[in-house]
Amino acid sequence: MNEIDVYPKPIQQYGALCFRNTPKGPQVLLITTRETRRWMIPKGWPISGLKPRKVAEREAWEEAGMSGRAKKKPFGEFIYDKLMQDGSGARPVVAVFLLEVRRSRKRFPEMAERDSAWLAPFEAARRVEELTLERLLLKFGRMVERTGRLR
Repeated sequence: MNEIDVYPKPIQQYGALCFRNTPKGPQVLLITTRETRRWMIPKGWPISGLKPRKVAEREAWEEAGMSGRAKKKPFGEFIYDKLMQDGSGARPVVAVFLLEVRRSRKRFPEMAERDSAWLAPFEAARRVEELTLERLLLKFGRMVERTGRLR
């Protein structure tokens, strides 16, 4: 067996770390994946003609009903393993854009397929299975604690 069999080729995705401020402090949004029901952030494949941050905004809307403006530069990235429909493995690298939620809708394209939860960043970090996403959520929590700001 060679390395290619063991380590799938990395492929690019874009995700949105949706956040909001509440009287109890900042919260981030987690959603469940459709097949495995793991906790995750909204993310998806590149879309021809859309900038990466606009893809993140679209995924936040389609998967969670959230809208807002994503920051222009990624906050960070995480990696996870994905089983593709053809049975092959992939290792997406997800560039994550911060998205301050301005509006949330009860009706959105994937509302019947996912659950969602607003959580404090450190609680969200405990719920996800991907170590690199956990680290990104902890980084966001520390940034907010240190600066006292969400923007």
